[in-house]
Amino acid sequence: MQKQPNLLASNLIKLKNLQLTGRLVSEELMLGVHSSKRSGIGIEFEQYRHYEPGDDPKRIDWKLFARTDKHLVRESATESDRQIRFVLDLSGSMNYSENGVSRLHYAQILLASLAYLGYIQNDQMSLYTLKNGSVETLSATGSGASGRQAFQKILVGLEKTVASGEWRLDGERGSKFLELQSKKKEQLIFVSDFLQVDNEWLQMIRSLANPHREIVIFQILGAQEADFSLEGFYRFKDLETGQEVELDASSVREKFRASLSEYFENLKMELQLPQVQLITVKLTDPIGMVLKAFLTKRKG
Repeated sequence: MQKQPNLLASNLIKLKNLQLTGRLVSEELMLGVHSSKRSGIGIEFEQYRHYEPGDDPKRIDWKLFARTDKHLVRESATESDRQIRFVLDLSGSMNYSENGVSRLHYAQILLASLAYLGYIQNDQMSLYTLKNGSVETLSATGSGASGRQAFQKILVGLEKTVASGEWRLDGERGSKFLELQSKKKEQLIFVSDFLQVDNEWLQMIRSLANPHREIVIFQILGAQEADFSLEGFYRFKDLETGQEVELDASSVREKFRASLSEYFENLKMELQLPQVQLITVKLTDPIGMVLKAFLTKRKG
């Protein structure tokens, strides 16, 4: 029985090297996914299988053998014609943390892992950030960067990211910036807390929805954000505006939970659009398991 991807966020967060953590998650994930039909973050997914008599020994991944003591063969590589664009929310709320794990660092590792999968299948990849009312390009596909080159550029971009300020960009302006750059099919992957003041996120997603585009939203939340089981008086701070308020947590718990539940239900209903998938993730969820569930669902 294959080992399941079980690298906890709290363990990964101790590793400051994004390239290493991305590889650890992705390679463990590939060992746990079994299927003759390849299905990755794009159209094709290069996976490993055990060496069989008749296979060319040159196809054995000897670096992986050194770590796992298993003779594993890469499936033949197929260059993907899929463009993958990663969009990272860098508003101040991404600095939220629980038990030493920040939302931003979790998002960085998640994106590094996805980018490593894209590197394996030689996808064209790019990275954008959302911050202070603007969309910034950290790494673009315009130069035709794919595979290792695109992976390295995305890692450099991720390592430089700092979250601060608000995210209030008008949805239509944001969607124009992220509009289709070619007639090729593409995958647009958002990583955010996806919490909004008005309907700025929903407006953007609706504007971006397109038959040639698959939209995946990883919504990262903390356990306290979702459950709000605090007791006693706390000073709550808005990480985007800096505003603070002191409240008795127990006195607002039920109202908070009801409002949050209503928000999530409305979000799920509004995002029931073709080619749009919302994945809600907790900061305590092992990233390997999150990605395995995502890939398995796509394959199904």
